[in-house]
Amino acid sequence: MADRVTSVVIVGGGTAGWLAACRIAAAADPHADTPLRVTLIESPDIPTIGVGEGTWPTMRRTLAAIGIAEADFLVACDASFKQGSRFVGWRDGAPDDAYLHPFTPPVEGDARAILAGWQARGALPFAAAVSPQPHVCARDLAPRQPAMPDYAGALNYGYHLDAGRFAALLRRHGVERLGVRHLRDHVDRVVLAQNGDIAAVETRAGGAVAGDLFIDCTGHAALLIGERYGVPFVDRSDVLFNDRALAVQVPVAPGSPIASQTDATAHAAGWIWDIGLPGRRGIGCVYSSAHLGDDEAADTLAAYVRRTMPDADAAALAPRRLAFRSGHRARFWERNCLAIGLSAGFLEPLEASAIVLIELSLDALVGDFPVTRGGMAHHAARFNARFAYRWDRIVEFLKLHYVPSVRSEPYWRDHRAAASIPGRLADLLAMWREAPPSARDFGAEDEIFPAASHQYVLYGMGALPPPAGAMRVADRAGVAQRMAQAAERARALAASLPTNRAYLDALHAQAPALEGMR
Repeated sequence: MADRVTSVVIVGGGTAGWLAACRIAAAADPHADTPLRVTLIESPDIPTIGVGEGTWPTMRRTLAAIGIAEADFLVACDASFKQGSRFVGWRDGAPDDAYLHPFTPPVEGDARAILAGWQARGALPFAAAVSPQPHVCARDLAPRQPAMPDYAGALNYGYHLDAGRFAALLRRHGVERLGVRHLRDHVDRVVLAQNGDIAAVETRAGGAVAGDLFIDCTGHAALLIGERYGVPFVDRSDVLFNDRALAVQVPVAPGSPIASQTDATAHAAGWIWDIGLPGRRGIGCVYSSAHLGDDEAADTLAAYVRRTMPDADAAALAPRRLAFRSGHRARFWERNCLAIGLSAGFLEPLEASAIVLIELSLDALVGDFPVTRGGMAHHAARFNARFAYRWDRIVEFLKLHYVPSVRSEPYWRDHRAAASIPGRLADLLAMWREAPPSARDFGAEDEIFPAASHQYVLYGMGALPPPAGAMRVADRAGVAQRMAQAAERARALAASLPTNRAYLDALHAQAPALEGMR
């Protein structure tokens, strides 16, 4: 076939670009009549935008598909385990205002029976009543034993990682193990064919680089999808107000505990992330510039560091200021150009949706890879419909974290204003006053945030369980038994799992020996 897709050109590096290169190259058939060529063009002057990243458990599957050993990844990226997110101060800011959104789902059973079982367990928080993971997280424990096979765990988990180191690991692996062609060069111009497709990108030193499918990983610049094709940006700041962040990396003392979750602590006009790695903590103040000035945000960040890391020199911090717009492209795949990563869009990093969207985009591309250029329009239409749905659902889920709050500051009151709540979410919230979130509320078979995630947030934020209705609740005894088993499992895991610090320190100590065996 004359228009067969045999060459993929990725413009831009970083996490998005190198994940794309590795995922596509690893999935390509080396025995095809014309093997797929993967080329990545990376500007030598643009650094990776990395302030400490969190992933979803999907990253374990992605790394396995690429062919990177888990121990290699953990050591190379100064990574740690992430088992969920803990939200502090989001409801009313009281001393006991905190809840966990764990990665392990609630016990199996009818949602109403689960709520009845939770209420029967007294004052226990919802997550702690329905999953063993909060008990493990509270003790800073790892989700797995060192002897387990790669990417297996006693509990579901993702990672915290150093984004710069992650991109470097993927670069090495892609070039040395997967045959990715790597060009360090500037893209000065996008060359279109007569039919409007991208024929090539013109580089400053190396000339034209031709391809059949071009992947735009150029970040906020969106050189291909935005600048060349003019695909509009859909601004979602009417729903999600945050547009600034101040980020710092604070070294930690050897032997100090490593948290099992991302901490997200609310403040008057936003929230603060806190991500623990073996060698440092990544801390950032996310805020709305319409509600808080930059100097006030810097003071808020410094006060948090002084409170949570009293041995750190908060006065010496030099925060990195990031500006962003919450939103996404109206279309993600235009002709023979697919946007992945920041070029496709960005939302505040509240539930680590950025990297998982990269992964899901690549899953969709690899799983339904176009054979010919002539068939690409059908792939693009399917992809655009799927990811328009996904971006809408993520916007709604992030908004859910704000709407139940009773905090009194203007920022939080504005988040509760009816005009800022998407219509579908408003309808669901009305429904959830009479029935708990369930799979019936979500149409896709592979939702990023399923009903369980909504339950964790809604009831963690203090929403009242719906009243008993006229229908009999099924399997109440079975659910009660499974909740008792979850409590017993929590005790067993607490006694058998190592701490994150012990696990990762031992792994780093073994790293030279492991390298010599490969």
